[in-house]
Amino acid sequence: MHPNYPYDQQPEQEFHAQDGEIEPTPQAPLGFRERVRSSLAGRGRVAALAAVGLLGLGIAGGAAATLSDGGSTSPTTIAVADQQARIDAASRADRALRSPVAIPTVSPTTSEAAPKASEKDEPKKSEKKAPATKKATPKAAKPKTAGPTISKAGWTTPMPGAEVTSCFGMRWGVPHQGIDFAMPENTPERAAAAGTVIAAGWAYTGYGISVVIDHGDGYFTHYAHQNRTAVEVGQKVKAGQIIGYEGSTGDSTGPHLHFEVHQGAMWNQIDPAPFLKEKGVPVNGC
Repeated sequence: MHPNYPYDQQPEQEFHAQDGEIEPTPQAPLGFRERVRSSLAGRGRVAALAAVGLLGLGIAGGAAATLSDGGSTSPTTIAVADQQARIDAASRADRALRSPVAIPTVSPTTSEAAPKASEKDEPKKSEKKAPATKKATPKAAKPKTAGPTISKAGWTTPMPGAEVTSCFGMRWGVPHQGIDFAMPENTPERAAAAGTVIAAGWAYTGYGISVVIDHGDGYFTHYAHQNRTAVEVGQKVKAGQIIGYEGSTGDSTGPHLHFEVHQGAMWNQIDPAPFLKEKGVPVNGC
């Protein structure tokens, strides 16, 4: 057996214990890996059996050589030692190939658990905001009017707090038969004294919607250019009671109350300013 003989070309051999000879045993064709493993296994078995036989021969031969030449080394002893060295080398090579290589295993390191987020890091739940309340749209403020002040004589101003814009007398070459009181449109107009309504609505040309009250003592009061009336003919009214609302109907250039006082009969107009002053109701501006 040559130690350098290629593994893939060396045939399988089987040892016969009867005659100590090594005979080749025919085998089925094998792959490269299988042929290497089979060859190494066969070589190991042959090497082991040869070592046992040669060991016995070596011991006997060595003893014979010692006895023949008195302890000197003979050629037979050298040949046996060389054969034994080759067998040992082949055995070591066979064990090196067949010995499993220990693969170091590394236990996986257990990763530390991720730290839990602290309560401070947790996102705060969004607080529900209270639904925005709709701001109430401010309504148009109604004009404030001063309450009526009734004099001892039982009379009051027909439009408390109003501004006098025109007095009784000649105006633009034409007689102006009353006093004009100006306030925002639809300001309430009040009865100057208690009485009975004798006209309400479109009663007279040029005056628009108007109301006439008979006070029962020979005096009449007339309230012209209203937007609408609040009384009807034949109705009894008290001093300061609302009888209509300021407007600009008839011959008018803007919202105002045209107030007249008639004495003794209708269409006998007198100046309202001194008359009201006499009744305890002063008129500023006239």
